[in-house]
Formats: sequence, C-alpha cells, structure tokens
Amino acid sequence: MIKDNQKSLNRLHIIIDGILIVVAFVLSYWLRFHVLTRFPVFALSQDERYYSLAKYAQNLYYLVPAYLVIYANCGLYRPRRGGGRGLLEYWNLFKGNILGLLVFATVLYAIHENDISRGLFVTFAVLNFIFGAGFRFCLGRILRAVRKRGFNQKHVLIVGYSRTTEAYIDRIRQNPQWGYHIHGILDDNMEVGTMYKKAVVIGNCDELGNILQGNDFDEIVVTLGINEYNKLERLVGVCEKSGVHTKFIPDYRSVIPTVAVMEDLDGLPAINIRNVPLNNVFNSLLKRASDLVLASIALLISLIPMVIIAIIIKCTSKGPIIFSQVRVGLHNREFKMYKFRSMQVQSEAKEKKAWTKANDARVTGIGRFIRRTSLDELPQLINIIKGDMSLIGPRPERPYFVEKFREEVPRYMIKHQVRPGLSGWAQVNGYRGDTSIKKRIEYDLYYIENWSIGLDVKILFLTLFKGFINKNAY
Repeated sequence: MIKDNQKSLNRLHIIIDGILIVVAFVLSYWLRFHVLTRFPVFALSQDERYYSLAKYAQNLYYLVPAYLVIYANCGLYRPRRGGGRGLLEYWNLFKGNILGLLVFATVLYAIHENDISRGLFVTFAVLNFIFGAGFRFCLGRILRAVRKRGFNQKHVLIVGYSRTTEAYIDRIRQNPQWGYHIHGILDDNMEVGTMYKKAVVIGNCDELGNILQGNDFDEIVVTLGINEYNKLERLVGVCEKSGVHTKFIPDYRSVIPTVAVMEDLDGLPAINIRNVPLNNVFNSLLKRASDLVLASIALLISLIPMVIIAIIIKCTSKGPIIFSQVRVGLHNREFKMYKFRSMQVQSEAKEKKAWTKANDARVTGIGRFIRRTSLDELPQLINIIKGDMSLIGPRPERPYFVEKFREEVPRYMIKHQVRPGLSGWAQVNGYRGDTSIKKRIEYDLYYIENWSIGLDVKILFLTLFKGFINKNAY
C-alpha cells in the first residue's frame, strides 16, 4: 500500500536530488570558467590558472552526501501530504543550500584550500536551489494530479465521532490532492450506517481489534470527543499492538481554537494555548530590522508624492496636513498613528466614535482619492521607523472600538500580541474598511500564529499589486 509507495518515492526523491546536485555543480563550472569570463568583472588574467573539471569533481564525493544529509535535517524528505508545505518547503530548501554553502566554505578554510573558486560555489548554490525548487514544484503538481484521480491513496480508518471528526473529513474532502481514502468510522454513540460526506459509521470502538486484523490500513485517526477520553488509552493500545501508524486529533477546539504547540518539560508534554512565532527574540529582531530597512527605503521613494499630496491637501481644505489619531498597538499600548488628513476637521469627541461609511460627507475631494488608493497611509512609514508599527501586521484600531470589540468578538485582543501593521493578511484578502470584524480577526489570528518572513514577503507583494486600490475604503 502507501507505505511501500512512500518509501520508493522518498528513495527516488533522494536519488534525483543527488543527480541535480551533480548537474548544478558541473553547470556552475561551465558558467564560471567558460561563460562569465566573457564579462570584464569576471574575466581571468592571462597568467591565472584554474583546476580542471575532473579536479573540481572530486569534491562531489563528499559534497553530494553532505547536502543530502543537510536536506534531510531541513525536513525535505518528509511525506508531502497535508496542507501548509508549499512556501515552507522552498524556505527549507533555501536554508539547506545556504547551510551547505557555509559548511563547504568552512571546510575549504580549515584545509587552507585557496585555489577553489568561491564564485563557482556561489553560482552552484543558486543553481542548485533553482533546480531543487523546480523539481519539487513539478513533483508536487504530479502528485496532486495523481491523487485527485484516485491513485497513490493513503487508506485511513477513523475512531470516534465528534466535531473534530467532521472537521477532519471536511478538510479531506476539500483537498483530494492530499490523497486520503476514508474506509469508515467506528463510534459507540452513532448508529451503523450514519454518513457524513460519504464517510460511513461501520461499527463500534470494540470492533477495532478485529477490523485491524483483517485490513491493511496506512493510518488510524483517533478523533474521540473530549467526553470520551477515558477510552483513549485502551484504543491507542489496540492500534499500537497492530503496528499501524496512529494519529490522534484532540477535540479541544472550543478551548484551544487554533494550532497548539507542544513543549517538553523533562518528559512531561505541555500544550501552549497559542503559538506566537514573533515572541521568539530572533524572529522579533529579524522582523524589526527588515521593517527599519524597508520603511526607510519606502519613505525615500515616496517623498516626492507625499510632498505633492501635502500641497494639494493644504490648498483644497482648511486644517492640518497630517492627521494623528490614537490607536492601540503592541501589548495594548496606545500610540499616535499618522495619516494624511482626508476629512473635514471635526471635534475630537465625534472623531473617536465615528465609523466611515460609503459616501461619507466628511471626506474631502482629494481625501476620497487618497483613501481609495491608500496613499493617506504613507505617513505611517514614520510610525514604523519609530517602532509603533510594522510594515505587515493586524491593522490598529481606536481605543473606543477596541473596548467595544473585545466584548463582541472572540479572541479580538490577541491581535495586540504583535505590532500593528501598515498592511496585513486580512487587508490583502479584502477585509478593510466597513467589512466583517470577525472575519478580519480570523485572518489576523492566522497571520499571528503562522508568521514567517516568507508570509510577510507574500503579503507585501499582494499589497503592492492589488492591495492599494480598495473598494471598501470610503
């Protein structure tokens, strides 16, 4: 069944990676010494010598196995089923190639080898990443197509019927490319024949041992309701005795509504209620450094447009050019957020509680344009440099609405565990302006718990290409 297919696929994966490493290395040699030398910056002097390809190729005896070991440790040979592996897999491949390059450079330094071209190995790292990424992209597409057609399936049996069971089946049905085939459900409370999206209850939990003896399942998925956890030890014991891989999906979504992270306390497992990658010091410093660099560049680029907007605002309506408003940011701290003024000047009392709607009479002529195009947000680059905000993150709200939404919207206050952003995952998915607060928070929570530099880059590009023009910005 799929166990044998997966082993064969992993072996083939490793072999192809090894071949690609060799091809990338040989091509890098040809590029460095026969193509790039035509350009003055890479040209070799008349008396400059370089090793032959055969001499360079000797490095492959340890370069190939070293890279394969690094790839394995970067998680590149884990099964490709389930969601969330796309960008992560390319990021792991990138890390693997950078680590391989650093290891090899260290070895050259340690053995005092000064005649190996460093440029060749940089070229090799770039080509090797491109080849590896191309191979994984094609393999992913092929596997998705094969599994959608009913081949290369992983055969599973579900034990227990609960809300988690239905959520699990929902995801399997929505993603046929994962290649899961559900043979049935065992449960003590549901009648035999009960069906949910073609998954049928075929017996009770006491029949698990007998069913496992007569079938060759790839995986048992235990999805007992939280009130039935007294059966868990016995059922897992039956599964373990059969030797079938067992997966437990806990029914705690009402208590821990998002992805939980396990922590090992000297052998005692502990579940963190919420995972916030930006609580990690390194991640936080990395994001802050990227914010400072990118916001400074963006401020220089947008300086002339900002001056033009400022002049038009001053000439077309009375009041200040820059409008500052108190918002709630990281750790519930208040700060003054800057925007170009796009409305008529109003009293502070009205401004605190007013919500902008379509055809709002308070919006000025130029204000309507800069709000539609998000140009009114440009002064927030100063907030980013000051440290009040980030380029990417949940949008900050006014204190009055924070107090209102914290009582009305579940988990609303969690958004303040990270810096608010100029743009965010909710905004590039259309949740800006007068849209659903609950849906906005869902997207904000996804961002907070799944943060990565790759996700920030994705949101930044989506903001640049489709996020500025906004039909919901009144």
